[in-house]
Amino acid sequence: MAKVEFGETWVYESIVSALPGVDVSKPLAIAIQLVAFQVGVTLVWWVYEFPTETLLAGTAAVVVATLGSIEMLRISRLVRAERLPDSYGRLLFGSSIEVVLAVLAFVALVTYLFTTGTSDAPSLLERLFGEEPPVVAVYLTLLVLWDVCYRIGTAWWAAVVALWRSVRFRFDEPTARALRRADLEVVAFSTAQLILVPFVRDQPVIVAVIVGHVVAVWVVAGLSVALVTARAETADGATADANAAARE
Repeated sequence: MAKVEFGETWVYESIVSALPGVDVSKPLAIAIQLVAFQVGVTLVWWVYEFPTETLLAGTAAVVVATLGSIEMLRISRLVRAERLPDSYGRLLFGSSIEVVLAVLAFVALVTYLFTTGTSDAPSLLERLFGEEPPVVAVYLTLLVLWDVCYRIGTAWWAAVVALWRSVRFRFDEPTARALRRADLEVVAFSTAQLILVPFVRDQPVIVAVIVGHVVAVWVVAGLSVALVTARAETADGATADANAAARE
């Protein structure tokens, strides 16, 4: 497969390959991400003697971010292995809309974290880190939460673009099969985020947002799977292109 150029990748993929003097494989980059975040979470928990729930919540967030990295690479590999319309690839990888969605989600989350909580019902930060959270703990928490929000934004954008692709284009059966698998990877990608729900069970707004996001991705990606399957062309179909025929 030809080398993927910048502008044809998700921001996450660009960062992995853009560091000067650093040449690591994508699996190794994921392993480094997992170890670095998990060591940081464990050290903060140990040094500040936080409750066990804090360690478990931090570990869950690290796992979600890492699974997101794995799924992003799996989805991109499936998509790039097929001959697909350029407009689909540009929208999915080169638009950076997933970053915009991630920023909106992150700002909303930070606003919620720092504006909720009363003497009778402490905020999530107070429950995990006490009334005066250490600066290092807050910094690491926000860093990990940004990574999680980026995965959420990517899952949503991948689902939306997949539905647009399935409505606008028709593919032969082998290509449709690969795209179905990519769409199901998006579903798995979002479903992994439910790991966080037990740790925010007393925060109904956050629970509703996570569950609502996952259900929305299921619906949108599910529609894409149904459409790409129903519109798949057989080998003897009269099409203008053997792999993808655009229906403008």
